[in-house]
Amino acid sequence: MTRIISGEARGRTIKVPQQGTRPTADRAREGLFSSLQVRFGFEGIRVLDLFAGSGALGLEAASRGADEVVLVDDSAEAVKIMQHNVGVVRHPNVKIHQMKASAYLASAPRGYFDMVLADPPYEFGAVDELVAAIEPVLADEAIVVIERHVDSPHTEWTAGFEPTGQKLKKRTFGIARMDMALYSRP
Repeated sequence: MTRIISGEARGRTIKVPQQGTRPTADRAREGLFSSLQVRFGFEGIRVLDLFAGSGALGLEAASRGADEVVLVDDSAEAVKIMQHNVGVVRHPNVKIHQMKASAYLASAPRGYFDMVLADPPYEFGAVDELVAAIEPVLADEAIVVIERHVDSPHTEWTAGFEPTGQKLKKRTFGIARMDMALYSRP
């Protein structure tokens, strides 16, 4: 079990899948979302949560005021858990898609999302391809966060992406590292 850290659903407990996911720890989510809140805010934004697992990242954004949240995971168990968790958080504009992240990104609306939160499995080796696939769905001035193992190579951001600064770029929580970049259409 994990909980929503802040916002309208603060303190509500949500479920996590028993297998196949690696939930972001409460402490890591709290640090990440506090940084995002101060730098960018959540009011009025559209958030995409890829490799969503329990949906905790996207639901945290919903609780903090995001207008719309899309949760994407290819696991039937994860989708079932997310459906339960959406009921707990009670945000009216959360959509769930059971499909691979790459398939969703190929069909997602272009230039739409203000924030993308991606927490692929640590063994996921195609991070550069993921960044390239995310780019077309980003609105101008969007923020992208990719969670990686602390020992994995830093995300290679392409033209148009600007890491958000040393303090945030290298933020680590236990074995997780959050790589962040601000996107501006070149």
